[in-house]
Amino acid sequence: MLQNSTMPLLPRSVSVCFVVSLVTAVSLVSAQTPSSAPHTEHPAPPMRDPKTPGYVTAKELPDGSTPPANVDGSFIIGPTHDVPPEMSAQSTLPKGTVIEFTMNSVQSKIYPGISRDANTFGTVDPADPGKLVVTTSHPAPYTRRVAVYVPKQYVAGSAAPFIVGADGPDPLLFSVLDTLIAQHKVPAMIAISIGNGSGDAQGSERGFEYDTMSGVYAEFVEEEVLPRVETEARVKLTKDPNGRATMGGSSGGSCALIMAWYHPELYHRVLTYSGTFVNQQWPSNPRTPHGAWEFHEHLIPENPAKPLRIWMEVGDRDLLNPNVAR
Repeated sequence: MLQNSTMPLLPRSVSVCFVVSLVTAVSLVSAQTPSSAPHTEHPAPPMRDPKTPGYVTAKELPDGSTPPANVDGSFIIGPTHDVPPEMSAQSTLPKGTVIEFTMNSVQSKIYPGISRDANTFGTVDPADPGKLVVTTSHPAPYTRRVAVYVPKQYVAGSAAPFIVGADGPDPLLFSVLDTLIAQHKVPAMIAISIGNGSGDAQGSERGFEYDTMSGVYAEFVEEEVLPRVETEARVKLTKDPNGRATMGGSSGGSCALIMAWYHPELYHRVLTYSGTFVNQQWPSNPRTPHGAWEFHEHLIPENPAKPLRIWMEVGDRDLLNPNVAR
């Protein structure tokens, strides 16, 4: 489905495979309310059977185990596993430096800012169930934080590989990179953790940035964020797409793939966690009327393979968003 490419700057362990994660959550049905309060049972979120037709072919692993880092493929993992040692900060390792700065909407030519009123949602267009009508979104200013991790091993003046992360700042990412770089599992790479412009889903700045099916967010990062990063952190970022990665979760996860899909000349590496590959795009776009659902519906099967390496986590019993258009 996706074409592999040579990987001179980022190793296979960074962008290793398609992963399907079956997360067994505590059933809402078993939750008990106090005896004095009325008891309302909620249906358990749906969970798919991986052996049904149409499900991605994947190797099911015993609960508690995880796929090896040097193997490509699709895997089904259980709800429990040990916390990787890389997730714990180690005081003996060289620590990178984190530089933070803020970006105001008045400074942006691409995203001047919108907001949806609190406690309001869209409604499905009765004439087109693929569209959501949002009447409470309006122009609004925002301020976003950007955190830049520079490893201790970075050589000043050299063009470094880097990863762009959504919904930042993400201090855990920086801590993990301290470990992985010291262990020579990844190169001395920069991490750019970009805060969103606030809100969520249709009509919000975050939803507009992350769920829109276009290259605009990648262009925003390229034109407005990365030059600030190089200035504020005094680093040089590689132009080689093999040394550039995107990462995010939920709408940030779909954004990570959107960035690389529309601008493969900029990014070849994608890490997406529980991405919202559904119809959350707003406003509707006739070229991609079903939003990020178009990836598996039309875009990937109907287009030539792109030189992307993707690590994807998908969890069953994930959050069901009532604001998603059909």
